[in-house]
Amino acid sequence: MSALPPCPACDSEFTYEDGSLLVCPECAHEWSIGDADERDSGVTDANGNPLQDGDTVSVIKDLKVKGSSAVIKVGTKVKNIRLVDSDHDIDCKIDGVGAMKLKSEFVKKV
Repeated sequence: MSALPPCPACDSEFTYEDGSLLVCPECAHEWSIGDADERDSGVTDANGNPLQDGDTVSVIKDLKVKGSSAVIKVGTKVKNIRLVDSDHDIDCKIDGVGAMKLKSEFVKKV
């Protein structure tokens, strides 16, 4: 029996092949074998530069803080970012605002 990769959606180890697709029985996610390689490509900033944990980034657009009247201004530097698997793929702390989640499309690597 060949070792199949875990599900990219829920990391379940119980994946199986169905024709040319891989299927996860726990979350019903389907993907092709080539898609698993693309997932490992990593997170990139607005300019296409790869990001890593601990990088320093700069905000490229004014961002409204949900549930507050605060705004994160263009050029705000964010140090020591942490990458996560989510629609907002950066966890960080911003001085004066606190813990935030940012999308990588709104930052550039410094």
